[in-house]
Amino acid sequence: MSQRITIDHRQSTGIAPPAVTEPKTGLRHPEKAHRPDNPIQRKPAWIRVKAPNHPVYHETRKLMRDSNLVTVCEEAACPNIGECWSQRHATMMIMGEICTRACAFCNVTTGLPKALDDDEPRRVADAVAKLGLRHVVITSVDRDDLADGGARHFARVINAIRDASPSTTIEILTPDFMRKDGALEIVVEARPDVFNHNIETVPRLYPTIRPGARYYQSLRLLDGVKRLDPSIFTKSGLMLGLGEERLEVWQVMDDFRVADVDFLTLGQYLQPTPKHAAVAEFVTPESFESYAKTARVKGFLQVSASPLTRSSYHADSDFAQLRAARNSRLKDIT
Repeated sequence: MSQRITIDHRQSTGIAPPAVTEPKTGLRHPEKAHRPDNPIQRKPAWIRVKAPNHPVYHETRKLMRDSNLVTVCEEAACPNIGECWSQRHATMMIMGEICTRACAFCNVTTGLPKALDDDEPRRVADAVAKLGLRHVVITSVDRDDLADGGARHFARVINAIRDASPSTTIEILTPDFMRKDGALEIVVEARPDVFNHNIETVPRLYPTIRPGARYYQSLRLLDGVKRLDPSIFTKSGLMLGLGEERLEVWQVMDDFRVADVDFLTLGQYLQPTPKHAAVAEFVTPESFESYAKTARVKGFLQVSASPLTRSSYHADSDFAQLRAARNSRLKDIT
């Protein structure tokens, strides 16, 4: 049976995995240490997950350590780590584990990153080939310290995977490349199958939730992918429960459709530590389904919306459905 490994970016989920000791926030997030505490609320039954104890979970963890790989599952404290790792679906970050941004929702360490590892593209490609992966997702921390934001490193990883495993489809989840002229062109030229960049929240909440980013820069990035290469699928997602209004979410959907985004993901924001942004609302499964219905009416090829939805969760099966949806639409046109 084919396995999947996901090489992922700052998939900002905001929950500490079960049975894992909460990190010392002052060490991981010194910029948040002065902030008043936001008590972490008890989670509703529909988003509670079991502690990871499957034997394959521990095998996957050992593989990650033996391969000297950083996983976003751990760094971003993903709630799906038990399920995914029990199926050998690990999610890794390239370009290190330290991010130059300090988003209010994200559990990835903030600070000054180390130099790029020139051997990383080869190690990633070797892992993909050895596991016989059908689909791989590649992401990174933000690297504002680099002249190209890490674009060339992304391209090197994509090209290395193409050489080592030509049949593997590649999905990337990138930073916004803000003020990095030419970076997008470098990544698009490497021709990933899916280009994912998460908007994360509605424009009104950017100053407090994503202060280092700009909503229209992210939207412009997604639009730019389609302008450079319309054959590449584009994908983006939001966290719900941060205080957004329903009409604001609908407006983001409309903005996505103007930019011809193909795939929308919606998941629940979960607070990783008391120093992070508080959960304003636990959105019900019924509300997620209502959002999904609206998104489908608006014309997205693929929609994934549930409390535990994350960008690379079930990415391989989602990609198969995405490609089938495009083919079906093209048949209808002809």
